[in-house]
Amino acid sequence: MQIFGFLGSLLGYILWGAFYILKDFGLSIIVFTVIVKLILFPFSVKQQKSMAGTARLSKKQKELQEKYANNRQKLQEETSKLYEKEGVKPMGGCLTTIIPFLVILGIFYAVAYPLTNTLHLNSEDVNNALSYINTIPGYAASVNPTYQEISLLKVFPNIMNTEAIQGIFNAQEISTIQMFIGGFNPFGVDLLAIPNEFGLFSWYTLFPVFCFASNVGAQLITMRINKNQMAQQQGCMKIMLIGMPLFSAYIAFNVPAAVAYYWIISAVISLVQSIVLGKIFSPAQLTANSEARHAALMFENEAKIPYVYAPHELKSGEGANTKKKKKK
Repeated sequence: MQIFGFLGSLLGYILWGAFYILKDFGLSIIVFTVIVKLILFPFSVKQQKSMAGTARLSKKQKELQEKYANNRQKLQEETSKLYEKEGVKPMGGCLTTIIPFLVILGIFYAVAYPLTNTLHLNSEDVNNALSYINTIPGYAASVNPTYQEISLLKVFPNIMNTEAIQGIFNAQEISTIQMFIGGFNPFGVDLLAIPNEFGLFSWYTLFPVFCFASNVGAQLITMRINKNQMAQQQGCMKIMLIGMPLFSAYIAFNVPAAVAYYWIISAVISLVQSIVLGKIFSPAQLTANSEARHAALMFENEAKIPYVYAPHELKSGEGANTKKKKKK
């Protein structure tokens, strides 16, 4: 948790910089997510190339599996040779998956802990403020401990003039928190609201609905782009197509809308990125590029072979000054 909190604090500087310019948390999340996606873009490209490369060789790999079905050691050797010959690293996407995953957790901590990781207020002061508002009757029982900082922002306008809060934060910090709170209502939507507090049929329920839809859409596009590889996945992996988005929708229903809003924006941008990378680094495109490189290499090697003149050409004086070499 400390590692993710540290990452969240670093990424919080990007989020705060965007907010300081735009004064709108909704727009800041969009800009923030785009910037982070750009930073992680090289990893995304490498991951997509690895997936597409593996999918491109799926047919040849299947032939090897049928040919060496009773010789596992030989199958591994031939498969390794195939990957080496085609320049594909089947495990190349592992590290590129882990790093973005760690960063995503850091982003979550930047969004879920806005006072300590985005505004970078003293954590002891924030904890003292949380301890104070937890003494307010009925407050502590209605707040998820993970999102108390967001909930503190929600009630801050009602308590900022109290002696306790005035003693914890200085005037500049209180002014900064006020400005920050003012940016949580893009297009009239309260991003500090928790959907389950408004009931299942409230329009705030659209947050978990969109969260579910965007995550399913992103996964479906990814599966369509890499269908040959995805077809090899086990049934339990395919269950994740619905299971994880349902889980994210459940979480989005029970947390402040700001967190769900980030998930939706991140999923939409990931969806667009998957479509673009899928067209550039599709299995068919990689095959075409590989064949083009192979053809270019053949032409280059042929160009290096010297021309051997026939006897009648030499007699007629053609190539007289050319050194004759043995024909290959």
